[in-house]
Amino acid sequence: MELTFTHWLYGIFTLVIIITMIFRKGVVLPTLLGTFIIAWVYKGNIVDGFTAIFHANLVAAQELFSIFLIITFMLALLNSLKDLGADVRMIQPIQKVMVNGHVSFFVLVGVTYAISLFFWPTPAVPLICALLVPAAVRAGLPAITAAVAVALAGQGMALSSDYIVQVAPSLSATAAGTSTSLVADKALLLSIIAGGIAILLAYTMYRKSIRSKNNPQNQVDLKTLNRSEETKNVAITENLTKWSKVFAVFVPLSLLVVVIYMMYNKLYTGSGGLVGGDGAAFVGGVAVILLLLSTIAFGKHHALDYITNHITDGFVFAFKAMGPVIPIAGFFFLGSGDFSGSILGVEEGPTFLFGLVEATQEFLPQSALFAAFSMLIIGIITGLDGSGFSGLPLTGALAASLETSGIDTETLAAIGQMGAIWTGGGTIIAWSSLIAIAGFCGVSVMELVRKNFVPVIVGLLVMTVVAVFFL
Repeated sequence: MELTFTHWLYGIFTLVIIITMIFRKGVVLPTLLGTFIIAWVYKGNIVDGFTAIFHANLVAAQELFSIFLIITFMLALLNSLKDLGADVRMIQPIQKVMVNGHVSFFVLVGVTYAISLFFWPTPAVPLICALLVPAAVRAGLPAITAAVAVALAGQGMALSSDYIVQVAPSLSATAAGTSTSLVADKALLLSIIAGGIAILLAYTMYRKSIRSKNNPQNQVDLKTLNRSEETKNVAITENLTKWSKVFAVFVPLSLLVVVIYMMYNKLYTGSGGLVGGDGAAFVGGVAVILLLLSTIAFGKHHALDYITNHITDGFVFAFKAMGPVIPIAGFFFLGSGDFSGSILGVEEGPTFLFGLVEATQEFLPQSALFAAFSMLIIGIITGLDGSGFSGLPLTGALAASLETSGIDTETLAAIGQMGAIWTGGGTIIAWSSLIAIAGFCGVSVMELVRKNFVPVIVGLLVMTVVAVFFL
């Protein structure tokens, strides 16, 4: 593919954004400026540069709004339970298992991995963050470390293999011209290696921050989980304690039924199950009905006003916490052929990001070790669009062309898949579904990226070496 000046311009701004992130500075300014200049140069009209900024943010908002919506509904539900006092009662039984912060970290990892493997992390995150993360924080696990555990286990280890749903290995295998099951098996093994190392390294790095159960900082972290103003809603019911106990049981049971139904639907109906966005929609819908019931129990006829307050607080929190991600995502959507056409107002959009990757193919070395690391790097670069899945056809095709006597196509495709999904799925970029975890845990998404970065990169590097010499 012939590179144009606009391709190089996009590459330069991408490097500027990455370097800015390394220096722990905000990247909204360079992403907005980059979107403007690249569109201006590509279209040759400054007016198109101005309109591209708006369209890039609009496209990004449309793509990410489902995440904002699930955050809104779950936060509204949790705030209504807080009115009843059911939020504290709800997690008391779980605290018996989470005896301290260290145990809590690995409980979060295990539960997140199990649920995410079946349904993808999108519907799993609201359930886990609503039920388990508050209990973990009460046990002494810092909110940011809890977010790391959920992200590495769900967005990283479970989603990168996608062993049950098999969308990712299917995309990789189809492009590589090989068997989906072979790629899936290699991807499962590599995901466990990368995830195991990343999770153990993260625990080792952050274990000193884990506190005792009685540390006052635990209460401070609990308030940041779902930051909202103190409720002004007044209880109308005369049976507040009774309703508090009822919903402390009813809400977890309802969410458990959701999990069981999704699992049954996946394993026994043959319909493919409620996964990804469909699963998140199911969880969000159940949350809304629970919100209605709990608000009515608390406020009776005043629920007409109270529920509006809860929904409004949810939207305010979601956009205040996650709003800066939209312009960042807009810039990287501009580099993807799936979205650039809508942003630039052309029928067939350019592929700035993938074009840069494809142009490097002829310069890639032929040895097994270098081919494997080249696939990893290309996978990571394609994951910068915030999807993780959109680059899999490219990494799969490259895997077939880079096969050597020392490493087969299936292993190379699985390595590319690991790089793409661990990055864009996402654990180390902020403009991915990682914003949902940060939102529910009440932590900065950029801080979460920084906490994840070293464990994830080390895990991927070790995984690649193991793939070359032992698979």
